[in-house]
Amino acid sequence: MMKRAHLRQFLAVVETGNFTRAAERLAISQPTLSAAIAELERLAGTRLFLRERRQVRLTEAGARLVNHARAIEREFRAAEAAFAEAPVPLSPLRLGVLPSIATLALSSLARRHAGPQPLTMAEGTDAELRRKLGEGQVDAILTLMRPEDADRPSLPLLEEGYRLLLPEGHALAGASLLDASDVAAETMIARRSCEILGETSRWFTQRGVRPPFFLRSSNDDRCIEMVRVGMGVTTAPQSLARDGVVAVPLADYDFRRTIVLIAARERPDLVEEGSALAEAARAAFT
Repeated sequence: MMKRAHLRQFLAVVETGNFTRAAERLAISQPTLSAAIAELERLAGTRLFLRERRQVRLTEAGARLVNHARAIEREFRAAEAAFAEAPVPLSPLRLGVLPSIATLALSSLARRHAGPQPLTMAEGTDAELRRKLGEGQVDAILTLMRPEDADRPSLPLLEEGYRLLLPEGHALAGASLLDASDVAAETMIARRSCEILGETSRWFTQRGVRPPFFLRSSNDDRCIEMVRVGMGVTTAPQSLARDGVVAVPLADYDFRRTIVLIAARERPDLVEEGSALAEAARAAFT
């Protein structure tokens, strides 16, 4: 017989994406948790998770079970609260965010959000965020717009181009447009979180520019700060520029991106006019 403990253990693995972290959350050993999930899969008559090297993913059957498990857990909590004469705590609104979104925009969104649910954020690549949204691990995501997003509950927030970021006092900072050859002698900083890292590398190589690198990092704040203090230059979406950093266009470097807020199909209210999340996101990216 399926028990509440089975569903709580199942949801812990779904929400953490990892058996080790789920076991820590539940304060049980990992072997105990693995055995419990195996028993749940036996009761369900099918596999619920695909176990990969560093994470687990839901099977189709597991994805179907998520919403039922959450609903059952909510009802359990409501019943417990009723007996305890205490209000049912609101579950958080889980927002997945792309690492290359400017921290100032995210902090503004978090500060402005005035919805009844507390807001939580989790980072991931575009592919990871979309998978988590599909599997019910997050309620909405901030990521890059794709053509197919027009058919999903979504809200475009910002369209922007990519620029060369230089320190404010750099000799080239006052230029209105630069050629690749203008920066051939510059030390570069590689943003490993950049969605067009491969295209950018090919763009410079095709123009004979093979600069030395001061830093290669997935931490955008660190990369842009190193630009600000004069350790190198980098390419980035224009919104990543900050005080002390100048964004200058590169000739023929015509890449663009659109940041979009996408809600789970069962939560279209999150991107509708007047919703707390939509209004906070609009204000943050204006």
